[in-house]
Amino acid sequence: MSLKTKKDGELSPNALVVLEKRYLKKDQKGKVIETPQKLFRRVAGNIAQADLNYGKPEDAKKSEEIFYEMISSLEFMPNSPTLMNAGRDLQQLSACFVLPVEDSMESIFEAIKNTALIHKSGGGTGFSFSRIRPRNDFVHSTHGISSGPLSFMTVFNVATETIKQGGTRRGANMGILRVDHPDILDFITAKESSAALNNFNISVAITDKFMQAFEKNEDYDLINPRDNEKVKKLSARKVFKLITTLSWKNGEPGIIFLDRLNKDNPTPALGEIESTNPCGEQPLLPYESCNLGSINLALMLKQKGDKYEIDFDKLKSTIHNAVHFLDNVIDMNKFPMQKIAEMTRGNRKIGLGVMGFADLLMLIEIPYNSDEAIKIAGQIMSFLQEEGRNASEELAKKRGPFPNIDKSIFNKKGMPKLRNATITTIAPTGTISMIAGCSSGIEPLFAVSYIRNVLDNKELLEVHPIFLNIAKKRGFYSDELMRKISMEGTIQNITEIPEDIRRVFVVSHDITPEWHIKMQAAFQKYTDNAVSKTVNFPEKAVVEEIEKAYSMAYKLGCKGVTIYRDKSRDAQVLNIGAVNKQKKEGDKVTPRERPQITYGATEKLKIGCGNLYITVNADEKGICEVFTSLGRAGGCPSQSEATSRLASLAFRSGIEVASIIEQLKGIRCLSTLRRTGTTVLSCPDAIGKAIDHFFKNGHKLNIEELQNGKGEETPTLIGKKCPDCGNLIEHEGGCVICRSCGYSKCG
Repeated sequence: MSLKTKKDGELSPNALVVLEKRYLKKDQKGKVIETPQKLFRRVAGNIAQADLNYGKPEDAKKSEEIFYEMISSLEFMPNSPTLMNAGRDLQQLSACFVLPVEDSMESIFEAIKNTALIHKSGGGTGFSFSRIRPRNDFVHSTHGISSGPLSFMTVFNVATETIKQGGTRRGANMGILRVDHPDILDFITAKESSAALNNFNISVAITDKFMQAFEKNEDYDLINPRDNEKVKKLSARKVFKLITTLSWKNGEPGIIFLDRLNKDNPTPALGEIESTNPCGEQPLLPYESCNLGSINLALMLKQKGDKYEIDFDKLKSTIHNAVHFLDNVIDMNKFPMQKIAEMTRGNRKIGLGVMGFADLLMLIEIPYNSDEAIKIAGQIMSFLQEEGRNASEELAKKRGPFPNIDKSIFNKKGMPKLRNATITTIAPTGTISMIAGCSSGIEPLFAVSYIRNVLDNKELLEVHPIFLNIAKKRGFYSDELMRKISMEGTIQNITEIPEDIRRVFVVSHDITPEWHIKMQAAFQKYTDNAVSKTVNFPEKAVVEEIEKAYSMAYKLGCKGVTIYRDKSRDAQVLNIGAVNKQKKEGDKVTPRERPQITYGATEKLKIGCGNLYITVNADEKGICEVFTSLGRAGGCPSQSEATSRLASLAFRSGIEVASIIEQLKGIRCLSTLRRTGTTVLSCPDAIGKAIDHFFKNGHKLNIEELQNGKGEETPTLIGKKCPDCGNLIEHEGGCVICRSCGYSKCG
């Protein structure tokens, strides 16, 4: 069958690729058996069936046509699980879930089981691990000691790795720990290696009390969640410095402002908000879920002469139809757990947001990094929030308010009776913005022109359509100029382009972090839930700039922050210019020379043959060698020396430290296992543990070295190229997204 129908002419080639690969129905042999318009009709028809619960059959038919027109015209898109699953056997339609993790083995492994069910159905999960007692704390039931929250996060991570979401997406998690948890330092540094917790985004839950201590340069208390006793004090500024240093290094952890989330909690009587979904834009109570959808602002314009202006009448109509659609999704949803069904239907939270904001600004000729753009953001979002609530109030009159309204902040005289406890959310939009052919969420443009790989490793020049049209209309278009732009990554210094065009067509790396945060704050002011937004930093940014951005976000009312410093997670994030100039498979790796001067530490560990002394050394580029010496008891020094030499060679060849540690730890030796009182399993296990200790407690906490840009940068595939199609990957809201094929991954 032909993938494309007449109306599908509105879809871009990239949209067709994404739909075919990830959304359209396929038969058992993997052959596509659905067109995009049939998909849109399937979704519209299925979601409209909820109207049968409240009215006549003709109402459902009318709603189906409204929903179909709204989606097929690309003016509105629901979140991916709704597009994938509505009208199919799975019928799981929500993207966001939060599960509780209590301080018991039963609760932890119940949460792991439920996570697997959610990931299998196409959802992402968020957790707070703040209730788990700290590492080495007493466990009364076993008279043993606790392994702490990080050890259990590893189990969640492994479970996620084994579940393929609905055949389309890998599972994603958000892991959160309160800043006053005793294990907070270990948590902050948990993802320094890109190999660790690769299916998690992590965020520190910052409290107002911590921020007050930070501003006054005071210590703050660490509290054991087992008994709420104070166990230690830390310097708030030093902890904040560590957070920003690690964020500088690879973008994690992010931060959420916990008290601010709970200040806007619509149902405080039902519990405290402790976590969010994987991208941070949806705070939820335990067992809550939320379905999201976004309006394409690029299509909410009308032409007046040769200029564009916002069509608020069209926007209002789309908002009301979208709220109706998202409320229907709750009724049509087949939830993975009964507890989730009860909580979700009790509060009926929805998350309506926007995409195509950068496109709208370009069409109305306003630069993203301007006071005028901030003003436009506030106008659009305040209008969306107001009309969204009006639409929810209208639905409540026909269908009744959300069942838990008596336990909500709306249970006051004079307050509107709403159908939904929350209405607005700004999500990253990822692949749905690719289907709609617009810019993602409220993010600025990634690139005006870039090169992507196509079949047979050929390169294809891509130019943003709005810029392309203007370039041709104004008479400065040429293939040579477009290729020059793709090599530069910005048009700001290209004098062949008129100054007024350069002013408007700014890309993410033309925009200072301050403008990113101002924009996020402008949208957050009128958003019930939270805002997913990446604050971009140039490669040369220093830690103090990250610290300034986090402080600014707190002062301006943001609920959380995700930052990304260019090239901090990878060798080449912005694949501007030729994308084929990558290291080829089979190229030889030459270890760097052993430095003349190193610094290190020696650790004594007891093995089956006696004591093993392990020295780990590093230079300004990271760990570079390890060597061992046995005590008087003898043993097998040749084995230890061979292990040490190979590990040293691997360090100087650029192999990830975490990967080397993983290979060594856990190896067992019979002589060691027979000996009582040992803490290790073998010589290699001892070497792996010593390297791990040094890596966690020595080199990686050298903040001054990291600030000076000398910290070891761990290479990773993320950002170099998409693992599915080999094209550009962008960082967005704590995740990566390929705009060529729709590949996405969080964590």
